[in-house]
Parts: sequence; C-alpha cells; structure tokens
Amino acid sequence: MGQQPEPPALLPPDPFRIGRQGLAIVVGVARAFAIERGPAGKRITATIALTDS
Repeated sequence: MGQQPEPPALLPPDPFRIGRQGLAIVVGVARAFAIERGPAGKRITATIALTDS
C-alpha cells in the first residue's frame, strides 16, 4: 500500500507568497473545520453560514 498524503497545513501569513492561501481563507470564514484521514485519502469538512446570524 502507498504512503498516505499529508493533510493540508495552515501556513503562517506571508505577504510575498503567491498562492497556497486557500486553506487560510476557508478557515477564516468557516464556523467549523475538520480534516479526517481515511483508507482512500482524506476528507476535509468546513461548515459555513449561508446567512448572517
């Protein structure tokens, strides 16, 4: 069996980095965020609000 890929990592802010900012944006707008490893890879779940509360 092959090696499992590493889960995505939240990188520290870097104003000079181009790209790789998506996870920080998702975590910033999500109410909840989780990464689960499974036998076929990983599952990333983000809960977001569809209306203002």
